[in-house]
Amino acid sequence: MTMSSTRILKIEVFLVLGLSLGQSAVYSLISFADKATRAPLREQTTSLNNPLNTREYFDLAYQLLDILFALIPVALALYFMHRTLGRSIRDIGFDFRRPGKDALLGVCMFLIMGIGTLGVYAAGRAFGITTALATANLADYWWSVPVLILSAVRHAVLEEVVMLAFLFCYGKRLNLGPWVLILGSALLRGSYHLYQGAGPMIGNFAMGVVFGWLYQKYGRVMPLVIAHFLLDAVGFVGFMLIGPAVGVGN
Repeated sequence: MTMSSTRILKIEVFLVLGLSLGQSAVYSLISFADKATRAPLREQTTSLNNPLNTREYFDLAYQLLDILFALIPVALALYFMHRTLGRSIRDIGFDFRRPGKDALLGVCMFLIMGIGTLGVYAAGRAFGITTALATANLADYWWSVPVLILSAVRHAVLEEVVMLAFLFCYGKRLNLGPWVLILGSALLRGSYHLYQGAGPMIGNFAMGVVFGWLYQKYGRVMPLVIAHFLLDAVGFVGFMLIGPAVGVGN
């Protein structure tokens, strides 16, 4: 590989991460520092999926635009992979060729990771290293649940396509070893969840290791997108529908 081609690969990785999850990681580190020096983490709450406007249909418009523009880095990553590496969505397994197998693996990973996530959250709250999470704070509109589901799609597609398919494809072309890619991707995944506290960072790092190993082994990102979508959809919608009644997030 020539120096110029290596530089192009690094620039493209920087651009995609700088517009998406790398940017989120920087903000997350600053947010964690702010929270950790403000008050004990156990006394604080992190709110997700917040209203963006006090007027119903303007809020809906902003929510949909927020989801749409958050997926632009995914399109950029797919474009770079196709243009620079000659890799298509079929090559990375971001397609519907194997719906049954992908869904089965995705559901299995959802169940395993879901149990693990609850355990890590509970432990983090008990040790005081995790903020309370309020994962759905939209008003009770007719469109709130569909928007939460779309938000889950956004997070699943953005994180798995960029963290796994994009970084692994580019990392391999840059001659990085498989465990360097797995651990590096997992560390970045954990870092942009640090704003929720150390517990979610640790849990997402572990999830990143498992997901990275599975992608390295099978080369298909779709099962992991499905698993991630189910985790977020259940967390978002479940919190909105029954969370306040059972004290979740308190």
